[in-house]
Amino acid sequence: MMRLSTAVTACAALTLAAPAMAQTFAQPDPVLERMWTLGMEQSQAYDLAQTLTDSLGPRLTGTPQMKAANDWAVKMLESWGAEGRNEQYGTWRAWDRGVTRVDLLEPRVRSLEAIMLAWSPGTPNGQPVEAAVTKLPDFADAAAFEAWLPTVRGKAVVLAPSELSCRPASHWQEYGMSGFGRGANATPSSFEKLQAARAERRTAYSANLERAGFGGRGGAGQLLDRLEAAGIAAVLQFNWSNDIGVNKIFGANTETIPTIDLGCEDYGLVYRLAEEGQGPVVRIQAAAEFLGEQPVYNTIGVIPGTELPNEYVMLSAHYDSWDGGSGATDNATGSITMLEAMRILRAAYPNPRRTIVMGLWSGEEQGLNGSRRFVEMHPDIVDNLQALFNQDNGTGRVVSVSMQGLVGAGGHWGRWMAALPQEISRHIDLNIPGSPGGGGSDYASFVCAGAPGFSISSLSWSYSTHTWHTNRDSFDKIVMDDLMNNATLTAMLAYLASEDPERMPRDQAAGVNWPTCRPGAQSSGG
Repeated sequence: MMRLSTAVTACAALTLAAPAMAQTFAQPDPVLERMWTLGMEQSQAYDLAQTLTDSLGPRLTGTPQMKAANDWAVKMLESWGAEGRNEQYGTWRAWDRGVTRVDLLEPRVRSLEAIMLAWSPGTPNGQPVEAAVTKLPDFADAAAFEAWLPTVRGKAVVLAPSELSCRPASHWQEYGMSGFGRGANATPSSFEKLQAARAERRTAYSANLERAGFGGRGGAGQLLDRLEAAGIAAVLQFNWSNDIGVNKIFGANTETIPTIDLGCEDYGLVYRLAEEGQGPVVRIQAAAEFLGEQPVYNTIGVIPGTELPNEYVMLSAHYDSWDGGSGATDNATGSITMLEAMRILRAAYPNPRRTIVMGLWSGEEQGLNGSRRFVEMHPDIVDNLQALFNQDNGTGRVVSVSMQGLVGAGGHWGRWMAALPQEISRHIDLNIPGSPGGGGSDYASFVCAGAPGFSISSLSWSYSTHTWHTNRDSFDKIVMDDLMNNATLTAMLAYLASEDPERMPRDQAAGVNWPTCRPGAQSSGG
């Protein structure tokens, strides 16, 4: 998504082998009962998720790994008897990651936790480069910066100050909240001192940039441009999520030199060595290849309808990810939910009343590009959409659905929820009429076109701090019980929406700020 669980998957084989709880339906329905068996007792979610995250790996838009994942999803769909295809929606600047290795050579030897950021250039020919590490000194004014700038050629530069502590915030809040004394004579707690020191450090850094002539919005980017033009060897940075000490991993902003993200502790080590004048030297090897503008694809699955083939129910999730981790909770979990739901549907409901379409979208992390383009390319589907179910917020069990401000949606959802087994429905709250999502994930591409796109939102499992866009978003963070639940739920919703005798109305609640569509990007320059 454009947000840890405990490692329950260590026992996943036992979880899948154990008998599922008995299901409780309000009324007998052989299709729903068959779906429960397929999804909860004969699940393939573990195998699908392990292959996608461990073997295929992260799915950065425009990489060969993304295309391999597209092809694998088509193969899975076809193996279940569904139609599958990769549909080009544009092009993107293609890039292929090689190895990243960073070693501290002076004043002592240590291999560092490091990864090159997405779309970063590598070291020349992917070969190791040795560089002294320097930090920004305190500048009196812009002239002082200009006088210092020639000294950085061939060096690796650490930019922002390091964290004072890489302990999780929860540690400080639990153990560092007590000061000495009481009342007016009390000394600040360790946590209060840390927070004050952090604020002072941030203020001093911003003031230093201001004095050097790089204050305000965009100043840090201008500084980076000047350093790159001056011939530095690399940028060393970190973007830390301070709840548990993981790094947020995004894209690089350099054109000719590698941008390397270090883990919180190792960045602090290198920064302090430079700050204290203790002569840090690093060896950096970073391999990458730019492949030019290449086609990018959405993966589309279809189970044709029988009675109303020109009306549609859609399953939706973004397939792309950042590549610092494996893209497990953002968004392999949503993607596996939809793939597993298609398997269940094809086996339990092979001849749906309305056509069922699955979209695994590329380019979500760059601005919902894949789903926006699908909306533009397929007005026939958008205009005749009964409902779209989108999942993109981690690994947890679905617990809420907003009606997106559609005044008539609550009645349909009420009927669907009443048909679900209580073991699934009892966890879910409906927000009626709710309000339309403005761009959090791909359902918004459909909502802004006036179509009934619904986000099926899940328990957090500390998604925003622990796994969302971090270097720790890996297979072990998936809560398999919840993934099985969500896939089964989605298949059941698709069946109920397909069989619903009434079309979903599109009447919008008054006084709601409805989002408007913007064109989907067709290329990396768009």
